[in-house]
Amino acid sequence: MARPTVRILSRYILRQHLPPLGYALAALTFAMLVNQIAKQFGNFVGKGLPWTAIVEVFALSIPFIVAMTLPMAVLVAVLYTFSHLAADNEVTAMKASGISVRRLLAPVIGGATVVALISLFWNDQILPRSNHQLRTLLVDIQRKKPTFQLKEQVINEVVAGQFFLRAARIDPAANTLNDVTIYDLGDPERRRIILADSGRMAYTPGGTDLYLTLRDGEVHEIKRADTEHFNRTFYAVNRIKVAGVSNTFEQTQNDEYRGDREMTICAMQDVVARARQDMDRWRRETLASGTAELRRIGKLHPLTPPPPAPADTAAPPPSTYCRFVGAIKRLVAPRTAQAAQTPVRLKRPAAPARLPPPNLSYVGQQSASPPPSAYAQRLRAARQRAAIYEVEIQKKLAIATACLIFALLGMPLAIRFPRGGVGLVIGTSLAVFSVYYVGLIGGEELGDRLIVPPFLAMWTPNLIFLTLSIPLLWTVRRAGSTAHGGDWDELKEQLFGWVGRIRNAKLEMRNRA
Repeated sequence: MARPTVRILSRYILRQHLPPLGYALAALTFAMLVNQIAKQFGNFVGKGLPWTAIVEVFALSIPFIVAMTLPMAVLVAVLYTFSHLAADNEVTAMKASGISVRRLLAPVIGGATVVALISLFWNDQILPRSNHQLRTLLVDIQRKKPTFQLKEQVINEVVAGQFFLRAARIDPAANTLNDVTIYDLGDPERRRIILADSGRMAYTPGGTDLYLTLRDGEVHEIKRADTEHFNRTFYAVNRIKVAGVSNTFEQTQNDEYRGDREMTICAMQDVVARARQDMDRWRRETLASGTAELRRIGKLHPLTPPPPAPADTAAPPPSTYCRFVGAIKRLVAPRTAQAAQTPVRLKRPAAPARLPPPNLSYVGQQSASPPPSAYAQRLRAARQRAAIYEVEIQKKLAIATACLIFALLGMPLAIRFPRGGVGLVIGTSLAVFSVYYVGLIGGEELGDRLIVPPFLAMWTPNLIFLTLSIPLLWTVRRAGSTAHGGDWDELKEQLFGWVGRIRNAKLEMRNRA
């Protein structure tokens, strides 16, 4: 009869978690979305964009926000639920009935595991697609009205390779410029530099051409055929038409380029495998080049060239996770899978450029291979390319696992300090989130720079909080532990009391001395 009781208890604990989990996820997502809108809304207003495009930008930002707030919501839900259960003496009643903390933890771990799997699917399948669409949309918006992207004190490229503009001060609201310098390279027979004290920008009704009205300036002109003569013209008002500046909003339909945050785990694993293949190939070629150079200096007979390495351009075998994802996709979309199995030969991707083999033909002949420094640079570039994608892979896995880690951390904290109330939930959550995401950002930077291995760069915050949760779990599962724990003062004593004890010990030692 104990088994149904445990099932009822598990369902009860999980039901207690669902409302705070949904509320926390909605509240945190909404708060971060409002913050995003407040920061970015001014960049879109005034550019003549349709409201659908602006709404789409912020809608495509939601998947990234949810990826960040889902582990937050798990911690908030666990802290809130168990602090209420402990404050209402329900945890004490469960212990008195012979139910251990391990039994209370089992449904929480099960629910957190489900949320972690959802988070992994979200980060791996939904988030890359939304990031790709968001980046493409933002690029299209930047192309909508180039004048709003002009930067002060910088040479801005208005028309690619033809028209460049620099201004000391730019007022986008009034479309005015001050201290203007224009480099006009559109005419292949001459080069012009146009200077102006001030100016104003305007578009044609169709929005394809840009008109500049410049005041109080001069034009410097030189012809390619006659470089000995230089023309200098002064003017009070100079009107310039820059054709071909598109001011219409056109969305890109097919963008094949994808960055590391726009790729799934399987796609990034393929990039990492190919980067490692490049590293192995360049190591072999570096060793062969160095050996050939040493033998040439020593006037030794060249070694017989080794047999060519097997082709390293073939795609590496997929991992277990990728095979599982592929099987799920075939089950969900059988028609697509059947079409993919048709005997149509696809064109193999172009192989990466191979370095020329070192010249080992004649004694004393100068090697035609690149110098060792060039090999070292290429090897480091391959290592960094692999590290960037490995860091992104580990970040997706670490964020998903954080749901489980936060559940392990939140439950003993809430049981041990039930009188903390809402203050405990908010304070602990803010502290944990701050440390966790600062650790993620710093670890990503260190991993991309090859300072820290990708695994440690992304998993260190998880390992830190897992290490903190283990002694807390051990404390609350002891027979003598009680749900009538302390409040914020006792929590601060638990966390920072050792500082005061060390200070008192030093004072006692000084007094004895």
